[in-house]
Formats: sequence, structure tokens, C-alpha cells
Amino acid sequence: MAEQLRLMAVHAHPDDESSKGAATTAKYVAEGVDVLIVTCTGGERGSVLNPKLDRPEIWNNIGEIRRAEMDAARAILGVEQAWLGFVDSGLPEGDPLPPLPEGCFALQDVEVAAGALVRLMREFKPHVVTTYDEDGGYPHPDHIMCHKISVAAFEAAGDPERYPDLGDPWQPLKLYYDMGFSKSKVTALHEAMISAGLESPYAQWLERWEDREDKGPRVTTRVECGEYFPVRDDALRAHATQVDPDGFWFHVPMELQRRAWPTEDFELARSLVDSPLPESDLFAGVRERAHAC
Repeated sequence: MAEQLRLMAVHAHPDDESSKGAATTAKYVAEGVDVLIVTCTGGERGSVLNPKLDRPEIWNNIGEIRRAEMDAARAILGVEQAWLGFVDSGLPEGDPLPPLPEGCFALQDVEVAAGALVRLMREFKPHVVTTYDEDGGYPHPDHIMCHKISVAAFEAAGDPERYPDLGDPWQPLKLYYDMGFSKSKVTALHEAMISAGLESPYAQWLERWEDREDKGPRVTTRVECGEYFPVRDDALRAHATQVDPDGFWFHVPMELQRRAWPTEDFELARSLVDSPLPESDLFAGVRERAHAC
């Protein structure tokens, strides 16, 4: 019998799992893959981004509310989920930037913080791990720290000499970075909206693109998952404090999204199996090994 396939997606805050790679995780759940979402922080210092919920009673209980939102999103996606237990660092603003709060996730020692993730990797035994790239996908200190501990844990989990008290060694086979919105993807969605006679929410984004790196050339793996875009959006709406249901993310009609860009895109950052590029499956090269077990 083939070994059960397992995917671990490591995210910084509750809601990140629903805005980054959610359709991919829903697709693999539907195919019978075990998926574990790891949430590094509780989102305690997050803002209330839905104007309909911008009230003192929400702000005063934001940590508890965001955990409840994560419960709802987890059920929609059909995944398992674990908290690493670190405290949200917040997004510093101002010039100069203020110091990060004492004890927050971004100020943890990487080697120490990675241990919590090593323990989970050895318990869950993922074949594939996804996380963010070196700038966190965007430069939030928690996203950058999430990248750092994910890479460190991926490299340490299989080494019996590292973290010897955190369980039997387990080596994941592939590590991916979520690539999110490349310039080619934004352009495709923008042009599809214009062709349909609709106002594009991406016009200003494209005008400012010269100030951003285009990560499109780094994409190695495109997962066809348009069928699961509605699941992704339902999970994102479950994070009601973090997204306006009438806002930017939901302006592009579903059928247009599926036609213009039906994939979620990733960069293969580490691999211990043979999987020729480009890929269409995060488990390329892994399935063959699992079937041989």
C-alpha cells in the first residue's frame, strides 16, 4: 500500500492560510492528502480591517476572536491546524520605525523558535512543506521570521544530532515558497476585467509595480486549483475581522478568475527527490517514493 501523503503549510498569522495557497490545500484535502496548517502567532496585534467590525469590543478581544475565526476557516478548508504559540509582533509604522514589542515572535532566537516547528514536523511527518520566501511575501516581521524558522526546521528535522529531545528524526522531502501575485498574474486578471467591461481593482497596483520585485520568473510550480477558489474565498471570509467581504479581494468574478489564472504558484526552494521543472504538483517526485513504500 502507498504511504499516506502529508502536507504542512507554515503561516505567520490566522488568516494567512486562507489568503495564501488556500485553494491548493483544499485541492489536496479533496484528494485525500493529510494537511496540517501551522500558525506561528495568534494575531493578537493585528488590526481590524473590516470597517463593519471596527468597534471597541472587537479590538478589546481581538486575540480570542481571531482564534475563533481560525476555527471556522479550518473547518471550511478541511485541514488540521496547530498553534506554535508565539506572540504577534505587529507591523511597525512610522519614520523612524518604532522597536518591536518585547517577547514578540520576530525577536525570538531563530534556533530556539525553530525547535517548536521541528517537534511538529517530527510528529506530523510531512513530505512537503510550504511557507514564505526570504522577504516573507511582504516585509512583515512575523512573515520574515516564519520563513527563517521554516527553513531552519526543514534542515534540522531529519538530523538526529539536532534537537534530540524533540522526537524521532523526520526529513521532509520538498520545501516550497508561496509566490502569491506575480506581475504576469496581476496583468492577466487586470486585462480580463477590462476585456469584460469591468473596472479592474489592479490598475493602481500595476502602475506602482516598478517599485516591486516581480517574482514571476521564480515560479517553478503551478497547481491547477480553480475549482477550489470558492472554498478559498469562504475560508478567507471566515476571518471576518481581517477582510471586508465587499472589498478588493472579491471584486473579480469567479469564472473570470478561473479563466484568466486558474493556478496557485510556488517556488521549489529545497528538494530531496527528482522532480523535473516546471511542475504542476507539489508532490511531484514524492508520489513515486510513497507508492514504493
